[in-house]
Amino acid sequence: MENAVDEIRSEEVLRLASEAGRILLQNGAEISRVEDTMERIATHYGVQGENFFVLSNGIFTTGRSYANAQFIPIKGASLDKVAAVNQFSRDIQAYDLSLEEACARLEEIKNLPSKPLWEQYVAAGIGCAAFCIIFGGGLADAAASLAAALFLNFFVARIGMPYLSKTLANVAAGFIGTLLCILFYSLGFGSNLGNMVVGTMILLIPGVAFTNGLRDIANEDYLAGMTRLTDALMMFIAIAVGVCSGFVAHSWFHGSVIHLSGTTTDTYTSMIPIQMLAAFLGTASFSVLFGLPRKHYLPAGLIGMAGWMAYLLLNRYTASGPFASTLLASGIVALLSRFGAVRLKCPGTLFLIPGEFPLIPGGGVFWTSYYIASEQFPLAVNAGLTAIKVTLAIVLGIIIAANALGRRD
Repeated sequence: MENAVDEIRSEEVLRLASEAGRILLQNGAEISRVEDTMERIATHYGVQGENFFVLSNGIFTTGRSYANAQFIPIKGASLDKVAAVNQFSRDIQAYDLSLEEACARLEEIKNLPSKPLWEQYVAAGIGCAAFCIIFGGGLADAAASLAAALFLNFFVARIGMPYLSKTLANVAAGFIGTLLCILFYSLGFGSNLGNMVVGTMILLIPGVAFTNGLRDIANEDYLAGMTRLTDALMMFIAIAVGVCSGFVAHSWFHGSVIHLSGTTTDTYTSMIPIQMLAAFLGTASFSVLFGLPRKHYLPAGLIGMAGWMAYLLLNRYTASGPFASTLLASGIVALLSRFGAVRLKCPGTLFLIPGEFPLIPGGGVFWTSYYIASEQFPLAVNAGLTAIKVTLAIVLGIIIAANALGRRD
């Protein structure tokens, strides 16, 4: 009888651990954190002989008389739930929560509300406008990106995600966003179409899958990391197809693809103080979209600003070039993310994902798409290779920082 009771309790503990892992994985946590949290919960309640096998889209849990497999699709992020489960696993030990109290607490975390719609729309508009400036756009270009992003956010939230597959939703959103920017440009609302499109498309960039894939690789979880990076790559391709289709569709009515001469930089918005402000606002705004707790918007914005300033200063005033500048900036973001995590007692993921976001080669995706649409294939290859090099630099920066620190947060 006693053995039967122990088995029932063990199953309840493993269900609790599995559910905690599911919430973490579904909302943007890296693999190592999921495994650590599940093991922490099982160990506290005295469950021995359990095995947790975590992939980027599934969790397999086994015990002496328990086995469970969960398929967890890769999607967006609610990093406030990651922070809450992370704190929950520590509170179990600190306050010796009973199993019933722990189950009730986890249920509360599952039901945490999403950010209000008005906050998401404001963040999308300001964030895209700020990134338009970061990539060289002027104030009018940023205003156009803001307007296009508001409509695009509505499309993705109300039509794309509910009714279309993830790939098709990104193709459609890339297509619509590009046509909106072309429309504004044709009406004289903005002077640099390339920067307008890049600023708008940043809303679609799979920053969570991309950054966590890189971090999983840095933590030697190669299978999970490659799965997440493959998912991110498919989304990049879908966005590129949408952007390319937008330019081609416009050319059908006007006889040729709009001529763009490459990245140009606005004199006023390229000044260092403006770039600092834009980097802070862009990172803080996307912190809202990634679901960070509100108390972390400020430090996340500051970390993103520091990383972008490191990149900008190195790239402008030294012979470092994009690869070395990105590598050093990525390492700085990773180090500051760890520092923030230790000081604020929260997962470093909360700062790493938005902090690395300004360095993600969104501009490379756009220019590759544009050069394909305009049949400038050598330039398309060059832009694509540059994006790949920047991605490798981000990976190396995270790995170097992780090895320098020697342990996970």
